Amino acid sequence: MTIQQLRYAVAISEAGSLNKASEILYVAQPSLTSAVRELEKELGVTLFSRSGKGVTPTNDGIEFIHYARQVLQQYDVLLERFGRGGARKKKFGISTQHYSFAVKSFVELVRQFGMEEYEFAIRETRTRDVIDDVFTGNSELGILYLSDFNRGPLEKLLRANQLEFHPLTECEAYVYLWKGHPLAGKPVIRFADLEDYPCLSFEQGAGGSFYYAEEILSTAEYPRTIKATDRATMLNLMVGLNGYTLCSGVICEELNGSDYIAVPFAAEEDAVGKRMEIGYVTKKNMILSGMAELYIRELDRYLKQYQEEHS
Repeated sequence: MTIQQLRYAVAISEAGSLNKASEILYVAQPSLTSAVRELEKELGVTLFSRSGKGVTPTNDGIEFIHYARQVLQQYDVLLERFGRGGARKKKFGISTQHYSFAVKSFVELVRQFGMEEYEFAIRETRTRDVIDDVFTGNSELGILYLSDFNRGPLEKLLRANQLEFHPLTECEAYVYLWKGHPLAGKPVIRFADLEDYPCLSFEQGAGGSFYYAEEILSTAEYPRTIKATDRATMLNLMVGLNGYTLCSGVICEELNGSDYIAVPFAAEEDAVGKRMEIGYVTKKNMILSGMAELYIRELDRYLKQYQEEHS
């Protein structure tokens, strides 16, 4: 088994066809097919089911691809640290809940290094997808939060997927709304103040547990609710319908604009999960790439600077 064969198998899985994979890899299709068949023969399993519509991983193939991605990721880290490099671009990707500070830190990272040497990817997505992306190796890091409400179920899920949570900062709840909102001038907002306005939240999918909610205090009784799938739509709903969402209070005017503010939220004393612990998720016992370590430092720097400026 060779690193090249692992790359071929992962590329075929992602492309969904031998033709597309051969184009992406710049390898003749007969050579690609031969390499995969040799790999299957060595392993004694069939990795892909072939049909007129393309190729799909078998059950054995799905498991093999999962581990192959981990091996390739660690191999690339070793090359980055100890190799002489080459023409092939290095990859760095993260998956995150919908946090503008995570995007801001990613922007700063790309600005520092450019895109000549690295192929960057950032995925703002649902909570379960953040976890799945890190588990499968699709992303090296995942950004999400834990609270007294969701900590138990999410930590259990992380352990089952051989993942670790690393805390970065803790935040109280804030109400995020646009500056023209009738409540924008209040120093503190309470639940009673919000009764006439729609609560906005990110949709977590049909099978999404309420423990996956990105918004703090998600189980409270909200008379009016609207779900959205992306941050831009959420901001539009804030303006168009005077909607609001509960968040960490760490916002980025450079990316979201100056038309939105975060007002401190006065939660009930006995409210469960009213404090967020934001952090990043990694695979257990995995050596982080230099780019991942730099991104974590940039995240930490931005969060500390923001809290100092707004304390």
